[in-house]
Amino acid sequence: MWHRLFSFAALIILLQKDADAQDASYGVDCSFPIFSKDLKCGDLLGDRKAVYDEFMDGCRKFYGAKGNRCDTTEDDRIAMDIYQPQSMVNYTSTGFKKIKAPKAVMDLLLDHWNKNKQDRKEERWPAGNIYVNHWSSPTYMVSVEDHSLRGGGYKLKTDIWDAVKSTIEEWTGMEQNPISMYGIRVYTDGAILNPHADRLPLVSSCIINVAQDVDEPWPLEVYDRNNNAVNVTMEPGDMVLYESGSLIHGRPFALKGKYFANIFIHFEPTGRRLHDNSDEYLDDLDSFLPPYVIPDSPGAAEWSKKNPQGWKKPTPSAPIQQINSPESHYAAAHGDLSRLESALQKDHRLLHKKDNNGWLPLHEATRAGHQDVVEFLIKNGADINARTGRTGEGSTPLNLALAYHGPDHDLCKYLQSLGAANLPDNGEL
Repeated sequence: MWHRLFSFAALIILLQKDADAQDASYGVDCSFPIFSKDLKCGDLLGDRKAVYDEFMDGCRKFYGAKGNRCDTTEDDRIAMDIYQPQSMVNYTSTGFKKIKAPKAVMDLLLDHWNKNKQDRKEERWPAGNIYVNHWSSPTYMVSVEDHSLRGGGYKLKTDIWDAVKSTIEEWTGMEQNPISMYGIRVYTDGAILNPHADRLPLVSSCIINVAQDVDEPWPLEVYDRNNNAVNVTMEPGDMVLYESGSLIHGRPFALKGKYFANIFIHFEPTGRRLHDNSDEYLDDLDSFLPPYVIPDSPGAAEWSKKNPQGWKKPTPSAPIQQINSPESHYAAAHGDLSRLESALQKDHRLLHKKDNNGWLPLHEATRAGHQDVVEFLIKNGADINARTGRTGEGSTPLNLALAYHGPDHDLCKYLQSLGAANLPDNGEL
């Protein structure tokens, strides 16, 4: 059975019970702000307000004249913590589960890590990003999709997805399509991960701890269906399954040690139940919303604003990732620059080839926020003002960038620097 989270009012009641109890367990707004910046648990966990204030002040000082973006981003995080979890279909009773990662995926990850850990690259964050205190504890990447690293690239990425997919599907009971992969990300001493729910379409996910050198365990804090904090410790080879779009999760207690290396692997439910070989489920899907967003919920309204063209509903007997059949579209949507380069070398016409919904590779890369891919496509002749839709009356890349990422995103600024036009959708996909 699918479960919905409690309403916000019910969450506050649960919070008050935890705050009054003052025992070893605690709820939201204790270790770090979740729904409110007014922490509720006194000195139960020490002076957490001082820790939070130092966290935010560090961001403001680091970004100087742009420091106000720290507060804007933080307010957005808290707002999403409130509206998104209550708006999601939940496919499991607990929302999270710790297991051992499949041997096949650990073999791939450890091989890549051991070959490339010395060549890690510092991760760059947008101005004002408050999800990790990168200003005092830099994060690094040993990316599995980085084709400049030994063994890195599209094949490794898809091999990892394939090795994990069945585990995610069996846990959720739903058919899943791969949507995103971050890492291997390396956190350093003092790192704090701000508790949050993942932005959609990151819905059914897992964290795998690849390696660590710590002085003490660095707990992953998640909030169960009753909004009690649960601290989950991880060792190399551990895998935490979690419904990342609805489960608030973070690491609010500073890392003590040299490093902690994780990879984050994300999937999106198609709406089809696992082992259902028919197309009858298509009749039950909303014509606009994805199957994991509850209609008429606060999150549905927010999703609709950010996705005015709606969700790409699967066609009969074809999963979502096969709708954009040209290889160039798939590579652009997933940020696989090496695969895109190879496809265009074979057939440069793919640069201007539309899919069944009238989308170009440039549109897919823009929606996903892959600026390196967008730059590559434009430099190779893509039209910066090409419009989506079968008759070319849909959105331009700049319109998509503004809708999906906001005016302060570097991708928007890049397109604007080229004189791109902000032409909205006239009713086309």
